[in-house]
Amino acid sequence: MDDGDRQTRWLLVVALTVQFTVALDMAVVNVALPDMKADLGFTAEGLQWVVNAYALAFGGLLMLGGRLTDIAGRRRTLTAALVLFGVASLGGGLVWSPGGLIAARAAQGVAAAALAPVALALITVTFPAGPARSRALGLWGMAGAAGGAIGVLAGGVLTEAAGWRTVLLVNVPIVVFAYAAGRR
Repeated sequence: MDDGDRQTRWLLVVALTVQFTVALDMAVVNVALPDMKADLGFTAEGLQWVVNAYALAFGGLLMLGGRLTDIAGRRRTLTAALVLFGVASLGGGLVWSPGGLIAARAAQGVAAAALAPVALALITVTFPAGPARSRALGLWGMAGAAGGAIGVLAGGVLTEAAGWRTVLLVNVPIVVFAYAAGRR
């Protein structure tokens, strides 16, 4: 295996990890909502914003995230968005107020809106059209589906075993791995 193959494999690992993490984060929080409500004193209406802040920021800024990738470059966008996602995840896991958690979730959504298009762009520009790109895109889709499915299961396990904060803190080591692999 030459250096080009290694770089391509690491790039695929980063893109798949990013896609997995974005999907995981959408799902993992839902199971912990009752514990968040009890611990932070959310109202029923306020609790919806824990999910909505992420979803609205993500969905609303997705096209802007793609454009940012075009303007600033894939590497710069990837590293900046990973840092923001990791810091927002850490902050969300450490907050002690409903507003702080909602702000952290919104920041995660902003970062995810840049991460998702940059991961897809990395695949489409790295792998030539044909079977190699088709396989990479299939893996990318599978990573997203796995993130969503594992997120629901992990949300329950983490919340039950270590508390609701872990559903946000679980992102930090994943982001550190993706950042380190991306630097490679």
